[in-house]
Amino acid sequence: MGMFRSAVLLTAVNLLLRFAGTSFQVYLSSRIGSAGIGLLQLTLSVGSLAMVAGVGGIRTATMYLTAGELGRKRPENVIWVLSGCFVYSICFSSSVAFLLYRFAPVIAQSWIGDIRVVPALRLFGAFLPCTCLCGVMTGYFTAAKRIGTLAAVEVAEQLVSMGLTLALLHFRAGTDSGRACVCVVLGSSLGACLTLSCLVLLRLREHPPKGARIPVAGSICRTALPLAVADDLRTGISTVENLMVPKRLALNHTVNSPLAAFGVVSGMVFPVLMFPACILYGLAELLIPELARCHAAGSKRRISYLVRRSLKVALLYGTAFGALIFLLSDVLGLRLYDNPEVGQQLRLYALLIPMLYCDAIVDAMIKGLGQQTVSVRYNIFTNILDVVFLYLLLPEFGMQGYFFSFLVTHLINFGLSLRRLLKITGERIPVRIPVAALGTAMGALWAASHGAAGWIQAMAFLPVWGCLLYLLGILSSEDLRWLKGLIQKK
Repeated sequence: MGMFRSAVLLTAVNLLLRFAGTSFQVYLSSRIGSAGIGLLQLTLSVGSLAMVAGVGGIRTATMYLTAGELGRKRPENVIWVLSGCFVYSICFSSSVAFLLYRFAPVIAQSWIGDIRVVPALRLFGAFLPCTCLCGVMTGYFTAAKRIGTLAAVEVAEQLVSMGLTLALLHFRAGTDSGRACVCVVLGSSLGACLTLSCLVLLRLREHPPKGARIPVAGSICRTALPLAVADDLRTGISTVENLMVPKRLALNHTVNSPLAAFGVVSGMVFPVLMFPACILYGLAELLIPELARCHAAGSKRRISYLVRRSLKVALLYGTAFGALIFLLSDVLGLRLYDNPEVGQQLRLYALLIPMLYCDAIVDAMIKGLGQQTVSVRYNIFTNILDVVFLYLLLPEFGMQGYFFSFLVTHLINFGLSLRRLLKITGERIPVRIPVAALGTAMGALWAASHGAAGWIQAMAFLPVWGCLLYLLGILSSEDLRWLKGLIQKK
């Protein structure tokens, strides 16, 4: 129960931050349009590749190794783990930062196709070491269960980043997409500097115990390097995918503006689609160190409980929000972006929400159980498959081909990850639970769709679905008591 209460706190923070981020995306789209959003997404995709390469898997490694030392009751070793992680991160991030700064013009011209983003890329490179060191500190505070502290710092970072970015956009960017990219990168980078400073000072104020020096280089490399290779390959393939989409869409005669079409899906639909998932991300963030501690202590009963409870929560939560977003797709598209195309795409992708949300939880659990390498193999395989599908399908089928590729590759990844989780834990999922959850959702969705459109349908769906779940025994009295106790204790 303690871990789930911590998840509620982290969830509240993630919800606030995601709301702020989505609101900012809506504001930005009104200033620079869907084509400008597409250019920003391509720039951030290259920046994301640089950040993943600079992090080099050290955030998850920090969480895993710190949780392992704390689980074995050896807090005096944590200082050496963090020291080693800092050295590792500085070496990786500085090398990547130099390359990004040096080759920014080539990347902007050849990869993105717009020389206006060179200043944004170079600015990202200048702040990259600081951003990557933040990953080390957030990994430590998560593993140490300092969730309240981490939440407060992350809220402060988001507020500072948002304030600075909005001010820069107002006074410097105008409607220029290139300047908007610079403002976004600078605002987020300054926020990362604030986070790093605060977390380091808070760690020093703990007056941590210091034991005899222990060798950590081998453990760090064995944990981080496989993640680094996998993350770099996966993110590199994802970056190639994003950069390729507008170019391949341009070969389809039905797509008038490839950059705008890409911007609608990646910069408008996906933020709304994944906005409710921030609640599950709070749980996923805590599952990695919690399962690592249980795995180190050999607590099979606790692992079994966490696996069963987390999968059920993810399934029901994802199904509920998939139906709600499906019903509200047109309203959200018009209210947020004043763009009917957003609503059409949102209704289509909402059907995938249950699978996407469950996949996030499954991925976190297999990482917490020491299956990082396996997870990486699955991700790389499906990312390569995605690139092949997009290359072949986009010129012929346009954005319908994009959806098909997204569906097939994510379904394969989820199936492989779930199979691995069940194999290593020995758990079994009764087929009737997911079938009944999805079947009752479809029935409730059909019943709610007969009412007035929009919010009335959404309000009618939840009670109908909840009653059906309870009558079929999917939502038990134990679940309701657990949820009630969780809310009361918070």
